[in-house]
Amino acid sequence: MLQEIGGRHWLMLGLAVLAQAVSSIVVNGMAFLIPQLNSQWGLDLTGAGFLIAMPLLGTMSTLILWGAVIDRIGEKRSLGIALTGTTAALIASALSNSPWQLGLFLFLAGAATGCTNSAGGRVVVGWFPAERRGLAMGIRQMAQPLGVGIASLLLPAVAHGHALQTSLAVVAGIAAVVTVACWLGISNPPRRARRTDPGTENPYLRSSYLARIHLVSAILVIPQFTVWTFSLVWLLGERRLDPVVAGVIVAIAQVAGALGRIAVGVWSDRSGSRVAPLRSVALAAAAGMLLLALTDYLGSPISIALLLIASVITVADNGLAFTSVAEAAGPYWSGRALGTQNTGQYLVSAIVPPTIGALIGLFGYPLAFALTGLAPLIAAPLVPGREAERQASEAAG
Repeated sequence: MLQEIGGRHWLMLGLAVLAQAVSSIVVNGMAFLIPQLNSQWGLDLTGAGFLIAMPLLGTMSTLILWGAVIDRIGEKRSLGIALTGTTAALIASALSNSPWQLGLFLFLAGAATGCTNSAGGRVVVGWFPAERRGLAMGIRQMAQPLGVGIASLLLPAVAHGHALQTSLAVVAGIAAVVTVACWLGISNPPRRARRTDPGTENPYLRSSYLARIHLVSAILVIPQFTVWTFSLVWLLGERRLDPVVAGVIVAIAQVAGALGRIAVGVWSDRSGSRVAPLRSVALAAAAGMLLLALTDYLGSPISIALLLIASVITVADNGLAFTSVAEAAGPYWSGRALGTQNTGQYLVSAIVPPTIGALIGLFGYPLAFALTGLAPLIAAPLVPGREAERQASEAAG
């Protein structure tokens, strides 16, 4: 029988989405300020790229540390402190008058906002029952494209009519509003006392379940970031599409990908398993990328449709793996486990663009897409079985 979900559950989910959207704006949205970095400070692409990478580097450096803090003091205080720090760093960024100052404060903003990845996930897993977590986590995973979408519409428009610092002040304002909302609205999920909870045991010592999920997730980043990074340039250069048409296709792919995350979350709720859909998604991603490679090699217009399909499939695993990690780690280890999960994914995501870009330069898109399609084929057999999933969840309490 499904547990009744009340308004408080949805409030927690909504606040988790807002917190993660702020993180997405900070980490992914600064790229939309590259023209202003060039015109205002004369930075070339290398210098601008260094600055916009600072939030990501900051986030990567603190994910596991924030996980330990969240496990220690809970989600409410962690999110409140982190978002307060993010807002302060963004205000300092808006007051910066040199590239090195901006880089420093963007790094600190990224370091602070890294908390939202684990804390928001724990809020969702803690407040929603197992039979609804897939849906809830799928909705939360929409926060990343939501944040990127807000940044793409807002930051260039503000920066065009005002200074670079004005755009950063607007982001600081958004972060401040969400900070107040989370301080007032977030509540720690109800959980059993630590002394009687079997989940206090280190889950990494119980089995290899979490390590395998981490590895699978890191491998599945390869096709995801290949499609994300090179879809627009491929549509323009290989398919010779008009820039506006290509942009619309990429936007449709983002929206479809977000909806796809919700769909596979519901699928996992109904099947009673995260790992069975995860394995199916990995195999589907392999098929999608290999078919994309074949149709691109043949010069078929069907390749455009397959790019859309691949864009949906290759992001569908994120919520499944994230939920699985939180459930298997338990309430007193999930912060560190989710931090480890995200760290591995961020590391691979930093390697994929230059590596796949080099492969495309040497051998062309078809072979690069085909090689990318091998990654999920490698990942699929590494996904733990349903019995291992059951044992891990039961041991976590």
